Amino acid sequence: MEDRITVQVARYRPDRDDEPVLQSYEVPLRRDWTVLDGLNYIKDYLDGTVSYRWSCRMGICGSCGMTVNGEPQLSCATFLTDFAPGPVRVEPLRNFPVIRDLVVEIGDFMHKLTAVKPWLIREEPGRLEDGEYLQSPLEMDDYKKYSMCINCMLCYSACPVYALDPVFLGPAAIALAQRYNLDSRDEGAGDRRDVLASAEGVWSCTLVGECTTACPKGVDPAGAIQRYKLTAATQSLRDFLMPWRAR
Repeated sequence: MEDRITVQVARYRPDRDDEPVLQSYEVPLRRDWTVLDGLNYIKDYLDGTVSYRWSCRMGICGSCGMTVNGEPQLSCATFLTDFAPGPVRVEPLRNFPVIRDLVVEIGDFMHKLTAVKPWLIREEPGRLEDGEYLQSPLEMDDYKKYSMCINCMLCYSACPVYALDPVFLGPAAIALAQRYNLDSRDEGAGDRRDVLASAEGVWSCTLVGECTTACPKGVDPAGAIQRYKLTAATQSLRDFLMPWRAR
């Protein structure tokens, strides 16, 4: 008989459940199967009503983030064999409202992401005839780590500050702001300053570091936050000592 493992899925159907309940399913335990493969097996063969998000299955899109045995994980990159003999408990990401089963509401994250303007800003657009904005490998290395963020929101699920204070801008948004602040082609650091240096921005972070631990791409949001704290403090001191240069 084929080896099997129990997957406990948090079910929340707002039309019938007052709170989430765990429902157990038996799925094949195969060496190359991820938690997402197990969920797809449940969806295809056992219970078509189970709801969850997924897309690429390659750890790139960031849509399949879930809480697996208490830890925020990409379900497409977390293997069932790591939890043998089981059971494997799969729940929605923490710190987000649950819409249904493993699907969470991400509107707050999207609002905070756009608030930091995560795109290149130029005071004056260059002319086409002038060619590209050239950048050296050293200049790219300064921000490359932060550009690896896939918006999976695992860092928000792991962040104790966001859990207690939902107005906190959050790890991924700040890391992505730094990705552009440190880009030699960008001129928008001043536009992001009011958001990042606010009480709800970097100063809310208590440097627990769980965001960096949870990140599946090695982005190090905690490092980005502390780096911007130094930038913000330096800029504030400069504005105080040389008010005529303040923007």
